Amino acid sequence: MVRYSKLEFRTLVRKYGVDLCFTPMIMADSFCRSEKARQNEFSTNYADSPVIAQFAAQTTFEYLSCAEMVFPYVDGIDLNCGCPQRWAVSTGYGCALLKDPELLRDLTSTVRRNFPSDFSVSAKIRVQKPLDVTINLVRQLEKCGLTFITVHGRTPSQKIGEPSNVEYLAEIKKSISIPMVANGDVRTLDGANELFGQINCDGLMAARGILSNPALFSGASITPVSCLQDWVNIVHANPNVTFQCFHHHLSFMMEKILKRKQRVEFNQFFNKDQVHEFLQQQFGIIPTQLNVDGSIVCEYDENKFRVRSVDHVNETECSAYQSNNNPGKFFQSKLSKDKNNSIDGLDFMDSNIFD
Repeated sequence: MVRYSKLEFRTLVRKYGVDLCFTPMIMADSFCRSEKARQNEFSTNYADSPVIAQFAAQTTFEYLSCAEMVFPYVDGIDLNCGCPQRWAVSTGYGCALLKDPELLRDLTSTVRRNFPSDFSVSAKIRVQKPLDVTINLVRQLEKCGLTFITVHGRTPSQKIGEPSNVEYLAEIKKSISIPMVANGDVRTLDGANELFGQINCDGLMAARGILSNPALFSGASITPVSCLQDWVNIVHANPNVTFQCFHHHLSFMMEKILKRKQRVEFNQFFNKDQVHEFLQQQFGIIPTQLNVDGSIVCEYDENKFRVRSVDHVNETECSAYQSNNNPGKFFQSKLSKDKNNSIDGLDFMDSNIFD
């Protein structure tokens, strides 16, 4: 999840039944060139395992260099070929890679042959129509040596509210021998179990569902107060967590708990003191001291990248995407939907907000 699956949130969901976590999608070009980008986009600790670093990449030398840099700190690397956002596709990232199978094969095989077999190399894609196109692609990627593959059940052009193509996922799983993780419409544990049975997959990935309910895989139907308390404690123990990160996650978690008027009020807060006062009044939540593993100080060797790169290195001219520039279209859409009396619950997620 762009912006939202950083270390602190990964720490939270691991308390509630999550087996494997991914970092947010990280722009490979920025990560290679900028120490600031590396420190901002990736952090981990000794309890943060297993974890896979996910990158958006379009050149082999950048993707390989990213893998080399994070290798000491993660259990694997994942190539995002499933992001349908317009900014990503228009610049050759995400779903755009599905239109260039040769580049996709080159990216994955290059990383695979340069790392030991116990270092996971994976990719996340979306289904394409006709089904044969996707089956042909996953078989090619399997031959490239992928450890596993994640497949989202909606095509790049499908709206979020449209149902996932579950029958496609089941056929894709039958066509390969490597493990397949299914993604799309995982919002409850019962729903996850049903999908698991329908697809016969090896795992299930949740994004929007776990954002709104981090306790999803524990069986909770909505975010329990204990989960809110855990999030407050985790952030309290990590003073470097930004207000934006702290506040946004709570806004999503409380979507089904608060009335619309309360949500609108909460979304207008601009500092942590306001949030703490609100949570104490509504739920009796007070920050509690928590002993957490300190972040590992990650040190990166840029030498191999410098040798490979023929570009002029300029830290101010990397990827067009900068995660801290604004609250993000996802959250901005939520704010506007909360103010719309005709929409409730998670409806804000079921709109074309990734265009």
